[in-house]
Amino acid sequence: MDRPSTSAGYPRVVPTILFLCVHNAGRSQMAAGFARHLGGDGVAVFSGGSEPADAVNPVAVAAMAERGIDIGAEQPRRWTDDGVRAADVVVTMGCGDTCPYYPGLRYLDWELDDPAGRPIEEVRPIRDEIERRVRALLAELRSGAPEGIDT
Repeated sequence: MDRPSTSAGYPRVVPTILFLCVHNAGRSQMAAGFARHLGGDGVAVFSGGSEPADAVNPVAVAAMAERGIDIGAEQPRRWTDDGVRAADVVVTMGCGDTCPYYPGLRYLDWELDDPAGRPIEEVRPIRDEIERRVRALLAELRSGAPEGIDT
């Protein structure tokens, strides 16, 4: 994983967030898109799924485009054990027992409706809730103080 460095040439450690859901095609992709957009160089962001879809949900892509964030070029991928272990925060979204668990890592489980098969009018509120939670998580990571965003 590449991490940003400071202009002085010294490595700058940034928190790594891994967003996981079953198909890595909707919720986790939207969350990763928001985290990259809002966190910039201050965070490393990855996503994955237990059973990756063939492509990102086009309705999720359209909903994110309404926010000026393009996730259309993203490709669903399977999470790896090394990727999970490298994360500072693992955010799971509806993958239940299929999501990996390693003692010592910080986990958040975000219960969110799955946007799969829903019209954009129903995906917008899911997107907006994801944005709210990502903003809270990024604020917490910047300050070091938990903001009660576990659910």
